[in-house]
Amino acid sequence: MHKLILIALISLFVFSSCAEQPEKKEDVSTYYLIRHAEKDRTDKSNKNPNLNEVGLERAENWEVHFKAIEFDAIYSTDYNRTKQTALPTAKANNLDIQFYNPSDMKIEEFIEKTKGQTVLVVGHSNTTPKFVNALLGSEKYEDIADDNNANLYIVTISKSGKTSEISVVN
Repeated sequence: MHKLILIALISLFVFSSCAEQPEKKEDVSTYYLIRHAEKDRTDKSNKNPNLNEVGLERAENWEVHFKAIEFDAIYSTDYNRTKQTALPTAKANNLDIQFYNPSDMKIEEFIEKTKGQTVLVVGHSNTTPKFVNALLGSEKYEDIADDNNANLYIVTISKSGKTSEISVVN
């Protein structure tokens, strides 16, 4: 009888140690992707406008929304409106804004560089969904409507797979 109990205990120990271990922080990458806040549309010829008052307020609101999140990196396209949207959150996290070119995304390099990190990416109505789709490796999201500056995409990449969610943050 003692041998049977001993075998049962050894089996329990061996099988429980083979159980899948929970993923560590360094195994999970989390990306928060947003479109720039509302831009100044008074000069239609200006290809690089600043944010308007509503946009500056939204940029501050993003910082408040992200207050509990400790970002490792913040990326933006090199336009006034995206940089101004990213700036309050970058300051709150003591981070410099890093720039990316949405026309020349090397997504596999980006994923490798940011592995295990929590990252904010600020883009545009057409580049943000494309970036999300590239991270996911599928065409899940379409361009954002021109009057929508409130979408928040969250992409998580881990050993167990890739997930995404979208919400509207006003």
